[in-house]
Amino acid sequence: MNDLSLRQDIIAELEYEPSIDAACIGVAVDHGIVTLSGHVRSFMEKHTVERIVRGMLGVRAIALELEVRLPEHQSRSDDEIASRVLAVLAWAATVSNPRDIEVTVRRGFVILKGMVDWHFQRTAADAAVRQLAGVTGLSNQLEIRRSVNRFAVTREIEEALRRNIEIDPDDIRIETSGSQVTLRGSVRTLRERALAERAAWSARGVTVVEDRLLVDDQLDGLST
Repeated sequence: MNDLSLRQDIIAELEYEPSIDAACIGVAVDHGIVTLSGHVRSFMEKHTVERIVRGMLGVRAIALELEVRLPEHQSRSDDEIASRVLAVLAWAATVSNPRDIEVTVRRGFVILKGMVDWHFQRTAADAAVRQLAGVTGLSNQLEIRRSVNRFAVTREIEEALRRNIEIDPDDIRIETSGSQVTLRGSVRTLRERALAERAAWSARGVTVVEDRLLVDDQLDGLST
């Protein structure tokens, strides 16, 4: 797919999504690298834009230069946002120990620090916070408690990849060192790459996933 066709497909897909004001978003494509500029009305809208584009065939990388411009009625003080973040974390069933999480808010930008037991708890906290009104950005610095048998981790990830019909597990190599996992090889789309990365993060005790997977047309002239 050439850059012009990919750009047109991205614009059409963003215009099709009712929760996005596509008229305020600029799209540029250069050799499969997509730059998104302009502004959106919420941090959640920014996340939705990125998710849509990341899942499209032909996208090799994304430069996200979107600015969050909150409507006047959605503006909140930092104290109010912090209180809402603590409340939503306390109510989240997947965040088992919300008291282990420290919340800082600066001009609507939320910073999460602390410890969780699983990566899915880290992402659950992320998902809960990004939907709150008034949030303009999020830095999720939550760490995962280490508890790793690297051979068991490798086996768990291999089995997860083989259960997923969208992934060819034979094209992916898994390397483990302590609680760190490195993925090497090739995939066909950014979505497939994200699924492989999710499988790695889902293994118990994994604290770092280094994604060195190459997307399809990145392979020309490169080797792993």
